Amino acid sequence: MSEALAHSGPAHAVPKDGSPLPSTSSPGVFEQMSAVADAVLYEGYLLYPYRRSSAKNRVRWQFGVLSPRDWVEADGPVVPGVSGSADSWYQQTECLLRVLRPDASLRVRLRYLQMQRKQVEETGPDGSHRPVESLRTEDGTVHLTFDEAVPREIDVTIAPADLFQGEHTVPAGASAGEDVEPLPGQAGRVVRRRQEVRASTTVFVERLAPDLSRLRVRTTHTGPAPDPRTARDEVLRASLIATHTLLAGEGVEFVSLIDPPTDLRAHAAACRNEFTFPVLGGEDGTGHLLLSAPIILPDHPQVAPESPGDLHDAGEIDEILTLRTMLLTDEEKREARATDPRAAAILDRVDTMPPEVFARLHGAVRSLAPAAPAPQGAAPSVERPAWWQEGADDGLSPTTDTVLVDGVPLGGGSRVRLCPRGRGADAQDMFLVGRTAEVAAVFHDVDGSVHLAVTLDDDPASELHTWYGRFHYFRPDELEPLESAPEAAPSETRRSGGR
Repeated sequence: MSEALAHSGPAHAVPKDGSPLPSTSSPGVFEQMSAVADAVLYEGYLLYPYRRSSAKNRVRWQFGVLSPRDWVEADGPVVPGVSGSADSWYQQTECLLRVLRPDASLRVRLRYLQMQRKQVEETGPDGSHRPVESLRTEDGTVHLTFDEAVPREIDVTIAPADLFQGEHTVPAGASAGEDVEPLPGQAGRVVRRRQEVRASTTVFVERLAPDLSRLRVRTTHTGPAPDPRTARDEVLRASLIATHTLLAGEGVEFVSLIDPPTDLRAHAAACRNEFTFPVLGGEDGTGHLLLSAPIILPDHPQVAPESPGDLHDAGEIDEILTLRTMLLTDEEKREARATDPRAAAILDRVDTMPPEVFARLHGAVRSLAPAAPAPQGAAPSVERPAWWQEGADDGLSPTTDTVLVDGVPLGGGSRVRLCPRGRGADAQDMFLVGRTAEVAAVFHDVDGSVHLAVTLDDDPASELHTWYGRFHYFRPDELEPLESAPEAAPSETRRSGGR
C-alpha cells in the first residue's frame, strides 16, 4: 500500500523575520535510529496471530496516544509518568544538551501514526456500493474491513540565531483524506478514509550555563473535543498514535538522563518528562542523537542484527513469534493476509525464510570470549566455549553462598536497599531506586560475575515470586546492606564473584 509510505511534508520553525529556514543538519542522521524508531512506531500495531478476529487485535493503539484534552480529562486530570501507556492530550520531553559552538543548530522530528479506516464496499445490482465486513473477489482473495494507520513525520529545524530566542511552535497535524481502490471483477471497492488530526509542537531551549542548556519539546493535541461519552475507538480517528520524537543537531551533544555525569545529576533530575522518556541513540559512547519514546528503553537501544524484520511486538522474541506464525493454518493465514498488508508481509517473510536465517534467531552470545582452539590431537566431538570449566559449579550453593558488600556478607535472607547504577542497569530497575528488598540467592555467572536475586519488601506477591523463582537481579555494587558490618569476619567461606 503506497499510502503507508506517505508522510506530512517538513514543517520548519520560522525565524522572527518570517523568512523560511533550510535544514542545517545532516538529512541522514535520523536514519541511524530508523529500525528502533519504527519498532516504537509499530509496537502493537497488529499482534500475533495477526488476524482481525484475534481478541487482542480488537484493543489496539496502547502507546503514545494523544487525544483531545477535554475528552481525556473527562473524569479528572491525567497523571504524568515517563511511560506513554496511558492516553494523554500532550507529551513532553526535557533533556540536557551541551552547546559546543556558537553556530549550533537543532533538529527535531516528531513521528506518529494517523488512523485510517479501511472500509470494504460491495457493488450492488444498480452499481451503488454498500459497506460490508468482508468480500471475496472472483480470484478468491478475501478483503476485510479494518483500521490501518499511516505514518506521519514533522521536522522542526532551529537556526543558530534563533536557538535561545524563545519558543518555536509549528503545526504538527495531518489533513483528512480519502482513497478509493477498485476491486477486480467490479465486485466492489476498498475505501480508505482519514480524519483530520490537529496538533502542535513547541520547542524551547533554556541556557543553564555557558555550555549547557535544557531542551523542552512539547507536543499537544489541539483538536476539538468530542462528547465525553464518545467511545475510544472513535476518538482515535482524530488522535496521534505511537507518538515519539527524534532529536539531533550540529554543534550540540545530548547528555544521558539515565547515567548523567556526576556534576550534572541535579540538572538531569530536574528534567520533567511526561508520557515519554529520552534516551541516547546511535552507537554506544556517542551523544549526537536522542530518541524520546513512550516505551521505556535503555541508552543506545538497537534491534538485534539477527532480526529479519519487524513483527510488531518488540517485547517478544523473534524466534517464538516466527515459529508461531509458521504454525498458523492455511485458513488463519488467509484471514491474516486479508486483515492488513503489513500482516501479509510478515507471512511472506516467514514462509520464505531461508533455514540459515531462521537458525540465527535461536540466539547469540556477544559478551563472552570466543571459544579457545582445541589442543592438537584432541577429539573434536564437542566444542566448549572459553569459559567452560568441567566441574566449575561444584560447591556452589545459591541459597547459602554469600558475597561481601561494604564489609557485610550478603546471602539468602539479607536485607538490602536497591541502588541500581545508571550505566549498564536495566531501564526498569531504575524505578526501584531506594526500595528495600530481601536477598533470596547468590548466583555466579559463567563469565565470572555475581548477581543477587531479591524480592521487594512491598511487593504483595513476593511470596509467590519466591515460590516459582521469579526475582529481580542486581550486581553487588547496586545493593546497600541494611545490617551493619560485623566486628570480626565470620568463619564461613565467602565468595566475591570469582570462580
